Amino acid sequence: MQQVLHRGAAMMQHREEALDASWDDLKLFLACAKYKSFRNAAEELGLTSTTLMRRIDRLEERIDCKLFLRDQSGLTLSDEGTAMIADVAHMERHAFNVFRRASRSSNDTAGTVRVAVTEGPGNFWILPRLIDFQKTYRKIAVDLRCAMEQADVARLESDIAIQLEPPTNPDLIVAKLGRLHIYPFVSKDYEKLYGVPATLAELKNHRIIKQSAPQVDDSAYARVLGLKSLEGIVGIKTNSSVGVLYAVERGAGIGFLPTVSIALGAPLIAVDLGVSHHADLWLTYHKEFRTSERHKIVIDWLKRIFDPKTYPCFRDEFIHPNALVPMMTAAREGFGLTGYVAATPT
Repeated sequence: MQQVLHRGAAMMQHREEALDASWDDLKLFLACAKYKSFRNAAEELGLTSTTLMRRIDRLEERIDCKLFLRDQSGLTLSDEGTAMIADVAHMERHAFNVFRRASRSSNDTAGTVRVAVTEGPGNFWILPRLIDFQKTYRKIAVDLRCAMEQADVARLESDIAIQLEPPTNPDLIVAKLGRLHIYPFVSKDYEKLYGVPATLAELKNHRIIKQSAPQVDDSAYARVLGLKSLEGIVGIKTNSSVGVLYAVERGAGIGFLPTVSIALGAPLIAVDLGVSHHADLWLTYHKEFRTSERHKIVIDWLKRIFDPKTYPCFRDEFIHPNALVPMMTAAREGFGLTGYVAATPT
């Protein structure tokens, strides 16, 4: 009898310890499963690898099972970890929903709306128009976050995101805004000094400014140009689309920029190599925000300023950069790059 009671007490203590497992530690478990490495997960979380490993050890001890198989190649979910991850992810989704509902203030037009977008459209398209938006909607603070790293709307990294790939999460509402067409450009000074290639074969005599970022396919440049490799022709690599514009304007080489660049006033020359590239822009937000007035206002505004019917540069069909110049007169006069210090090298 005493042995049974002792065993029962031990089981009770174990259940209490398992229930005492920190939600923060469970979130760390999800991060490790996502990045498959303590180092990568720790870097993303702002922790040291040692701290992260210690907390995962503590979690495994509390729930009395190994969550990961650890070796030199990284982390692999154990059978127990695989069985557990769906439940923890489900817990996380519900936790995010609690905070999302608390922040939406459904009928309130005052408050902050966080918008994440890639750097180029954010700095050169949304931001100039955001100034006028703010004059109209004084009680809405738009927190505009411009980065090539894709924000995860489902994980509350942003309320609204404009991204290059549509998410597949069923809790998210996704709408195509338009298409961003990319074309090669050089500065006028570069053309005077080096000329411009007339064919792809002549590229070997020039230098390319290459953008590297999480949302940019690293092989896209070579693929679009029909080359096996860009070795020997890349002069500058940068993760910044603003940096690419700056480098092209300073005559550093050939850069790939939105076709609308010269239509907005950038002093560049389109390089006709018979190639172009495009990326669709996807508006993404959580379905919980459908009843939030301030979020609906911002969403409708974003749809208007990217409307292909109003702005031909976002149409599905390719329009040559030179042909866009007369079609974008109103946009250039109201929101062009002329006098815009961020795009003006000094």
